[in-house]
Amino acid sequence: MGDKVEITLVSQPQDFFRELVTQALSRQKLCTKPETEFYLVNLLNQFMTTDRLYVFDSNGSARQEPLALMVKEALEQGTSRQQSLLFRHVGDVSLYTAGFFQDSLSRKCIDIDYYIEMGGTAYQQVASRMDDNALRQVYSELSDRFALFVEVLAAVSDQTTAPKTEKDILRLYEQWVRTKSERAAKALQEAGILPNDNLKKDLQ
Repeated sequence: MGDKVEITLVSQPQDFFRELVTQALSRQKLCTKPETEFYLVNLLNQFMTTDRLYVFDSNGSARQEPLALMVKEALEQGTSRQQSLLFRHVGDVSLYTAGFFQDSLSRKCIDIDYYIEMGGTAYQQVASRMDDNALRQVYSELSDRFALFVEVLAAVSDQTTAPKTEKDILRLYEQWVRTKSERAAKALQEAGILPNDNLKKDLQ
C-alpha cells in the first residue's frame, strides 16, 4: 500500500478565497465534499502567495516546468510517497493554470484540454496511492470532476482580475463559441453581449 500523504494546510487561509470558491460552487450548482472545497481554497491561497507555479534554476531564474517532464520525474521516484507528492504537484499546477490562464492557453499550441487530461490523471495517480480513505476520496473527486473544478477556479479568476478590455471580451466570446461554457456566457451577458446559441451550430 502507498504511504500516506498529508494535505499541507496553509495557516489561516484567507476568507476571501473561501467566499469566492463557495460562491462559484453555488452559481454552478456544484455540490462537493467540504474537504475538497477546502482543498480548492488552500490551493488558491498557496499559488497566489507563493511561487509554486515555477521552478528555479541555480541562478534563481524562474521557469514553468513542462507537465510531461514533471510526470516523468514522478514515475522515476523511488517511493510511493515521493511519487504521490510529485503527481499532486502536477494536478495542482494543471488545475490552477487551466482555471486562471484560460485566455492565454487559447492562444497556445497546448490547449486547456491537455491540462485537464494531465491534471485529472495526476490526481487519480495520487488517489491510487492513498491508504487514508478520506484523502483518497478527495483526490478521486478532484480527478473525476477536474473539468468542473477548472470552471470554479476560472470563475474565481473572473472576480480577481481587472475589468476586461474589448480584446478580452472578444477572446471570451471565442472561448464560448468553442466550449459553450456557462461561465463564459454569463460573463458575456454581464458585459452586455448576448451569446447566440445558433452561432456555434453554424460553425460546426
